[in-house]
Amino acid sequence: MLVRDAMSTVVLTIGPAHTLRQAARLMSARRIGAAVVLDPDTSGLGILTERDILNSVGAGQDPDRETAHAHTTTDVVFAAPEWTLDEAAAAMSRGGFRHLIVLDGHGPVGVVSVRDIIRCWVPVRASAVHV
Repeated sequence: MLVRDAMSTVVLTIGPAHTLRQAARLMSARRIGAAVVLDPDTSGLGILTERDILNSVGAGQDPDRETAHAHTTTDVVFAAPEWTLDEAAAAMSRGGFRHLIVLDGHGPVGVVSVRDIIRCWVPVRASAVHV
């Protein structure tokens, strides 16, 4: 199975000036755990995850004052839609993260998470056991 089969095509894109509260509200409304942060000044992509927001709030920072820019991971590992789920899982395991931005030649087309991979693997592996 490929990343394109598992990824969420609901890609929330925010700017670096969004506050963490704004990002959290948007992520919550869409029931997703990560937002792609697009900085038009640098033409760069980054990722802001629910864990980034949690760490900030846990450290006592004000989510109405903290911006996405200050908490965005910019050294992102990207996946291609043609990657296998094994390749995506291995990249996540090596990097210690739970989300990959999926890029094609035109930009972000999805996000694949550990949950997406598990959702796809469980039925396949369960049916293999019962054969």
